[in-house]
Formats: sequence, C-alpha cells, structure tokens
Amino acid sequence: MKVFGITGYSGSGKTTLLENLLPRFIAGGLRVSVIKHAHHHFDIDKPGKDSYRHREAGAGEVLLASSARWVLMNERRGAPEPTLSEYLEKFSPCDLVLVEGFKRDAIPKLEVYRPANGKPPLWPDNPHIVAVASDEALAVLPSHLPTLDLNDTESIARFILAHLNLEGSPHAVV
Repeated sequence: MKVFGITGYSGSGKTTLLENLLPRFIAGGLRVSVIKHAHHHFDIDKPGKDSYRHREAGAGEVLLASSARWVLMNERRGAPEPTLSEYLEKFSPCDLVLVEGFKRDAIPKLEVYRPANGKPPLWPDNPHIVAVASDEALAVLPSHLPTLDLNDTESIARFILAHLNLEGSPHAVV
C-alpha cells in the first residue's frame, strides 16, 4: 500500500482537500484509507454507553461492532503513542493511505499553505514535502518543489498518483 501525507497548519484546508481528493481516487477504483492525527484529547464514545463503561472499568481495548461499521478503541493508559508505521499496520489492505498530520514523519507530503494564515511555510525545513499547494501566488517560491493550485483538485490528484507511481494502475483514472 502506498502512503502520502497532506500537511499544513490548522485552518489551511487539509481536510477539505482530502474530502475533494477521496471521491476522485475512489471513482478511479482505488481502495483508499485515511489516518488523521489529533493533537488533543478526543473521545468518540459517550458516557453511559456500554462501550464507555467497559473502557472506564479498565478494558485495554473495546471493539464496537454493527452491521454498518466497527471501531476498535485502544486505551493508551500512559503508554507511548504508537508510530505512524505502527498505526499503518492496523489498516486492512488498500491501494493508498492518505495521512493528515504527522508533519515530521518520513513519508512524501504535500503542504497545504495559505499565506493569509500568517504562518511560515513548512517546506523550507521539511525534506519530506514534495510539493506545495496554495490558494494564492507565493512570495517566495520553492524552486525545488512543484507549486500547485489548491483549488485545482484534479491536478493535485494527478500529481499524487504520479509521485506514487500509481498513474499506470488500472484503478488510477482520475
């Protein structure tokens, strides 16, 4: 399975870009999964529900299953966070895993950069960024990286497929 990251600061449009890329890849027949890193405490469970009660009682893992979906919740209970590689091992086989976050991990990434956010670009200090997508012309262009129009999802999808050598795949029509 191929892995490609979408990185950038909060509010840059990473999630929106992923939402727009996913249907293109899936329409081409690719099996795509997504991993999103959250930098804060989150909970998908609700107090009072049986699964919540099981976790609160000390279960290390709780698998919640139905005919529509299943989710495996793993309580870290102070253990170190797994690496991106360890998380990726949890996925069922697929053609492509898109990764949102994990800024420093050694996977190819596209930086979503909006100068209006007032944050510095990540690409000068991150060797894993292979392209930059922006919604406006950049004052300083990364001469060694392709610069893509953030609003041209089709071109971004083609770039990702080409970078991962998936454009020749029978599933990779965008």
